[in-house]
Amino acid sequence: MKKAILFFAAAGLLMTSCQKFKKAEGGLEYKIVDDNAKEKAVSGDLLALDMVVKTDRDSTMQSTYDMGVPQIVQLYPDSIIAKNPGDPTGLFKYVGEGDSLVFKINLDSMAAKTHQPKPEFADKFIVYSIKVKKHFKKGKLTDQQLGEQVQKYFEEELNKHKAAEPAKLEKYIKDKSLKTTKTASGLQYVITKPGTGTNAKVGDSIHVNYVGSLTTGKVFDTNLPDVAKKEKIFNPQRPYEALKFQLGVDGVIPGWTEAFQLFNKGTKATLVIPSSLAYGDRPSGVIPPYAPLVFEVEVLDIKPGKVPAPTATTPGMVAPIGTTAPAATAPATKAPAAKK
Repeated sequence: MKKAILFFAAAGLLMTSCQKFKKAEGGLEYKIVDDNAKEKAVSGDLLALDMVVKTDRDSTMQSTYDMGVPQIVQLYPDSIIAKNPGDPTGLFKYVGEGDSLVFKINLDSMAAKTHQPKPEFADKFIVYSIKVKKHFKKGKLTDQQLGEQVQKYFEEELNKHKAAEPAKLEKYIKDKSLKTTKTASGLQYVITKPGTGTNAKVGDSIHVNYVGSLTTGKVFDTNLPDVAKKEKIFNPQRPYEALKFQLGVDGVIPGWTEAFQLFNKGTKATLVIPSSLAYGDRPSGVIPPYAPLVFEVEVLDIKPGKVPAPTATTPGMVAPIGTTAPAATAPATKAPAAKK
């Protein structure tokens, strides 16, 4: 019996993988993987999608699963789609809640239409795998009413992340057998190699090496080139050198501002930072909302400085990296304004 079940499961996977791509207007290639929804999207509807974007070299470019929040798309009228043949938005009329869709963007065709050079990160295609999580039906709803439904949905999604954070922290510390020191703010840390001299204080310039990861183990940033290459996040356009920042002045996450006042030169430590001391409910780069962060840090040098005089503005909270932080990609929470 078990063999029969395994056989049919394998056969189902084989049939799915062997489905041929169809061609839509404009040469766009697509296939419907799951076709279960009784109601498909129509003009004016909104869809909350989970999406994975890969090259035909199987390199992941983007994933809403990493972000933990879906992406909202609107199904435009056929009259608008007709003016943009090959626009993937036109494919969403084939799907509804629970359905899955795969489509491929032909890079040669895209280069010809845009008169731009063909990108080098893929051979011929960029492949999008879409799963419809929620179907918001426009019907007779006003844009405001539809937007309120979307906003409520995202609030519920964010609350799920918020509720899950304490368990993520507890599991990570237990799995890693960490004996952390916990401060009043919720910051947890372990000094793996003590340093020497006096601790850093506000106004000092700090030079550090660091590796930042999620509690899943996914590394999202580092200044160490070997680690970046190993984790496949190496960017040849950024300088890989010690991060330098003025403690309490330059805009790093609050967890860093607190932690580095506990360390002196030469200290190596593991930081486990709750989202309240990091990005909170705001997604950033590949960091989901309400995500606790883990940093392996090494204090290379501390240069004494002066506490600056108060200014009218306070530095914004940015990622603890020496280059520009990735822009936050918070999902839309309101329906687009009606087009006239």
